[in-house]
Amino acid sequence: MYALLFADTGLSHAEISALFALWSVVGIVAEIPTGALADRFSRRTSLVVAGLLQAAGYALWVALPGFPAFAAGFVLWGLGGSFVSGALQALLYDGLVAHGAQRHYAHVYGQVEAVGLLAQLPAAAAATVLFSLGDYELVGWVSVATCLGAAALASRLPEPPRSAGEEPDTGYLPTLRAGVAQAFVRPVVRRAVLAVALLTGLDALEEYFPLLAQDWGVATGVIPLAMVAIPFAGAVGAALGGRAGRLGPVALGLTLGAGALLLAGTGLAAHPAGLAGVAVFYGLYRMVLVVADARLQDRIEGPARATVTSVAGLATDLAVFVVYAAWVLGAVLAAATLVLLVAAALPYALRAPRPGSEPAGAREGNRPVLPT
Repeated sequence: MYALLFADTGLSHAEISALFALWSVVGIVAEIPTGALADRFSRRTSLVVAGLLQAAGYALWVALPGFPAFAAGFVLWGLGGSFVSGALQALLYDGLVAHGAQRHYAHVYGQVEAVGLLAQLPAAAAATVLFSLGDYELVGWVSVATCLGAAALASRLPEPPRSAGEEPDTGYLPTLRAGVAQAFVRPVVRRAVLAVALLTGLDALEEYFPLLAQDWGVATGVIPLAMVAIPFAGAVGAALGGRAGRLGPVALGLTLGAGALLLAGTGLAAHPAGLAGVAVFYGLYRMVLVVADARLQDRIEGPARATVTSVAGLATDLAVFVVYAAWVLGAVLAAATLVLLVAAALPYALRAPRPGSEPAGAREGNRPVLPT
């Protein structure tokens, strides 16, 4: 409800857009440095810090409503989001590795993503009730409490000890350098980073689904109810990511391509029933995304896992602008074309590495170095 809060406080559309731009810029600038912090010190602590920063941002919004506090809150939220990006996947994957269960990563990460999507449903209902009882203040303070609760839970997550070969004992800057180098120098990692970035960037399409519903004749008052099936389908798709992990790169590309064609067909039909097709597309997309993330984690080596994953996050932040541009140019049909292009790239980006295919100097004791 934050956009409504900004508008009701008296901010113009230009000021609100400036806040969103600031949010994006902070995320882009902080993405990789915070990933390296997680690798150098503690992934669990990064998740705790993320919750505290977001709570502080919301508290500013409620206590001091106005453009300066809103801007400061977005800086804190942007930093918090960057602390989660990369650290969550690294903590989960290395925790499974410690128990010899890394093959279950896609299944577990898919469940995490599914729960996150399903949480949108009770959150929307709770926001409606809280707003009716206590306006923006009550919604805001409950949001602060939720973030603090998330930080407290994160502090209880187990973090496996680093082995001798994984211990980042070379300092922050070498850890940052090693992660960035691995993402760019090792071809098998570079391709997987690109695949995850392009796929994750497509999630920006979700922002336009309510507009599609409105354009297709769904009454504004019932759009939230009509949209329920989309995050639910996404949750189902993410939960199936573990089983879909058996699919090869070509099959994954064909699956996403089929979803893109379905999305294009709904755009041509322009009928309220087409939201069911959008939901199916979103479920297939989320399933493929979970598998792609698992393939990336399988290819990362050494102690800079969160940093490498954060490089994918940075590339995602940039890919989102391509999605926005596609929608401006041709709405759902242009978006479906973009999804098809990403689907066509998956067989190349996610193909299995060939022995001896990496260039000399791409590894150095599992610690990639930048070419000089």
